[in-house]
Amino acid sequence: MTRDEPRWRIVTVTLATEDPPLETAPDHSDNPVSRETDLRSVRLAVINQKGGVGKTTTAVNLAHGLARQGLRVLLVDLDPQGNATTALGIDKYADNPSSYDLLFKGPHEARWTPTKYEKFDLYPANIGLIRAELDLLQRGDDRQVVLKKALDQMEFPHNVIIFDSPPSLGILTLNILITSDAVMVPVQCEFLALEGLSMLLETLEEIKETHNPLLYSLGCLVTMVDLRTNLSQQVVSDLRENLGDQVFESMIPRTVRLSECPSHGKTIFEYERWGTGARAYEALSREVIDRLGIENPNKAAKS
Repeated sequence: MTRDEPRWRIVTVTLATEDPPLETAPDHSDNPVSRETDLRSVRLAVINQKGGVGKTTTAVNLAHGLARQGLRVLLVDLDPQGNATTALGIDKYADNPSSYDLLFKGPHEARWTPTKYEKFDLYPANIGLIRAELDLLQRGDDRQVVLKKALDQMEFPHNVIIFDSPPSLGILTLNILITSDAVMVPVQCEFLALEGLSMLLETLEEIKETHNPLLYSLGCLVTMVDLRTNLSQQVVSDLRENLGDQVFESMIPRTVRLSECPSHGKTIFEYERWGTGARAYEALSREVIDRLGIENPNKAAKS
């Protein structure tokens, strides 16, 4: 290898496969998720075992973006760090019904919390979620389907349920993947973020084969993009070359506003409505609706 040859090419070669790691449907007309939308809420996992890739930022702002498109959205914060809860201005130390209660008491006993945004509800994380992994491991044979059983107990009024997952592939994340219809993988636009991507995609395929045959790859979302740099351009190019339609057309730029807004308890749409971050998440929201194969209420209202 020459000194100037980009190292990530070694990684992206491992991503290329004869068949895509998970099902894809480029035209989205026969999307397996869309066939379920008349029956119950679509369940979407935002997942990456690597931290710092924009996972929580995406879960929060995508949820609000979908709500702004007219969908009713429920965000379930299942990351013990509780960053999604904090980013929405909700105290994760308060004694409110939480995602931990959802897991171990069920939705009939643990009601979600409305956020300050229209059509956007939250199951917040709290301090109890730290012990969720241990509590799940102490369960019997159903430890992997605790979340699914809890959610299947009732019908939700929401069009989409989004899970903000832990930055790991433990038993809590396994519960999320078994109950989910679709998966979105945020990928930071840097070499190190690519190293574990092939392993993650292989893990998702294994879960699809062994636990959830209907699990559908909604796509990989490139985050923290700065197309002024050669690195960002090369990473985006290699991802699209190797994963094709599994990479979202929408990309999330690297902008300080996206880093600032959680400290103010605001989404990017409230914090800087017309900024590049808000425009990117608005475009992503429309693309997600299209990929899910569900009707965009805003477009329907205009027609």
